[in-house]
Amino acid sequence: MSGPPILSNDGIGAAGAPALPTAGRVRRRLGLGLLGLVALFALLGPWLVGIDPRVQALDQSLQPPGAAHWLGTDVLGRSVLARLAHAARLSLGLALLAAVSAAMPGVLLGMLAAWRGGAADRALVLLADAVMPLPGLLLVLLLAAVVPGSALALYLGLSLSLWVEYFRVSRAAARPVLAGDAVQASRLLGFGLPYVLRRHLLPALAPVLGTLLAFSAAQAVLALAALGFIGVGLQPPTPELGLMMTEFLPFYDEAPWLLGAPVALLMLLVLGMMLIAREESGE
Repeated sequence: MSGPPILSNDGIGAAGAPALPTAGRVRRRLGLGLLGLVALFALLGPWLVGIDPRVQALDQSLQPPGAAHWLGTDVLGRSVLARLAHAARLSLGLALLAAVSAAMPGVLLGMLAAWRGGAADRALVLLADAVMPLPGLLLVLLLAAVVPGSALALYLGLSLSLWVEYFRVSRAAARPVLAGDAVQASRLLGFGLPYVLRRHLLPALAPVLGTLLAFSAAQAVLALAALGFIGVGLQPPTPELGLMMTEFLPFYDEAPWLLGAPVALLMLLVLGMMLIAREESGE
């Protein structure tokens, strides 16, 4: 009786069967699965629940989870499940939008600085160095104070605070690629930046930018929840994770299940993004 197949260096068994998934792939699949479940809940939850999260029913205040309300009701008799579904859509959508909006100018400016060098590089680095010492959460707080309760102000603040990291990472990663033989040959043959960007830069930058996108999206989710928790983010009756925690905290002794719902959803969101980021970074 033969023993188990011996795995070769490329991860393929001696009999030609593929090897078991590595720990990194398992983490990535788990992270994608968690984010997929949260995304489905955010997209389909409001439609499936079919309850307006702003409708109050004071005669059903602080109802425990049951058939009518799977996650119970808050102090105003509103469905926690309905509010959680809308909060998931708001937090996930706004965080991804802010991360992508920060990535586009940050990556383009970083590659431009690495490509042009000289005065353009120094000017862009000076701009990034001037913005970086300002704490990102403080910048969001300033914009939120100017326009209280505005989702647009939170989005702009998060985008403005996140673009610097994309600029620094893309500039640092692009410089050795641009100095390589392949790019030098392409430039000698007359190919411009669009060709070099498509054939050389983007394939080399994709892994590190994927990691940074996951990290920045997780950072944006936590920032939104923190601002809502301290009362300077989105305002009632808007369903938002941090705001829901603030509303539920005074009733923890009487209805402890209320606080667990937004906390669990926030943990799943951040955990899914961090698992993807760890796998992309090769840890």
